[in-house]
Amino acid sequence: MREKETTLYLGPQHPGITGNMMVKLKVAGDTIVKAETHVGYLHRAFEKLMENRTWTQCFPIVCRICVPEPDPNEENLARAIEEIEGREVPERAKYIRVMVLELARLASYQLWMGGQSGSMGLYTMPQWTVGDRDYILDLFEELTGGRIYHMYIWAGGVRRDLPDGLKGRVLNVLKYLENRLPDYDKLMFQNAMFRKRAEGVGIIPKEKAIEWGVVGSPLRGCGIKHDVRIDEPYEVYDKLEFEVPTHEGNDIWSRAMVRRQEIEQSISIIRQVLDKMPEGEYYNKIPNPLNWTIPAGDAFVKTESVRGEFGYYVVSDGSDKPRRVHVRGPAYVHGVTVLEEILKGANISDVSFIMNSLGTCPPEIER
Repeated sequence: MREKETTLYLGPQHPGITGNMMVKLKVAGDTIVKAETHVGYLHRAFEKLMENRTWTQCFPIVCRICVPEPDPNEENLARAIEEIEGREVPERAKYIRVMVLELARLASYQLWMGGQSGSMGLYTMPQWTVGDRDYILDLFEELTGGRIYHMYIWAGGVRRDLPDGLKGRVLNVLKYLENRLPDYDKLMFQNAMFRKRAEGVGIIPKEKAIEWGVVGSPLRGCGIKHDVRIDEPYEVYDKLEFEVPTHEGNDIWSRAMVRRQEIEQSISIIRQVLDKMPEGEYYNKIPNPLNWTIPAGDAFVKTESVRGEFGYYVVSDGSDKPRRVHVRGPAYVHGVTVLEEILKGANISDVSFIMNSLGTCPPEIER
């Protein structure tokens, strides 16, 4: 006798969901037969909004495309404008940008560790990591005036230079996070229950990873080494030494191991940046923002966000507003294409566990 199928709705307001989104599940017993992603419960329509804003006014908008990691959005928009306009960026600003991007990566990994652990009932970890993330947010507040949305990276460089003594405070936070890693390992990564729940769950077939457009840690968790910072370096990443961790297994465990190693790589990158950062200008000043026009042209740029390869296609018609902005982010692929595929046959209890391992930002899907 065929088991009765039932429709369940997970989200949009659910502690295991990565933002306000919903997954419509068709289940037989506690096994998922079909999954369907629904978004639109949070910020949306950024691309269209930007067509009606001046170039400078676009920077506060793009931050909302991924709240936990807004800085790659600023980076992409700034570099696209600079490429179209032909504007040079001071060397010091490039180093500062990398520092900001890597601090944002560390802050995002703090949220990921908390979400990944919390989605299996290990609630001590999010208490730790949300608290530890605040030390990074304190640095952002001092540097940019904002803890989450920064509007700090913009065309021509960065908005302001480093405050006195910030370098030492950044190094202190890095040292603190390094000292916390053994605690994270004992509680999460070396936890037998975490490994048992993670191994063999949420498998992305390696032969499908490229076809589906998987990027970032989920791709490197399939043993495929790809990182925009290495393959198509931008800013000063080509002057820094770091490795791209990979792990075989294609499952939640592999993705977790990749991210755990990437935390150490980001700490190393920031230390190198602070050591090599030159003196000099931090901003190649733009004209009056109210009368600033960008020559007609287009550009496609991309960064390596914490979720993977993240691209912007920007078109200018020579006016004071973008003609078109298109965002190609990993969340659409990971949160729709991949999630709907790999949830088939999974247990209900693993839905949020799998979702957190993919790194999904709902506003980026409904951009």
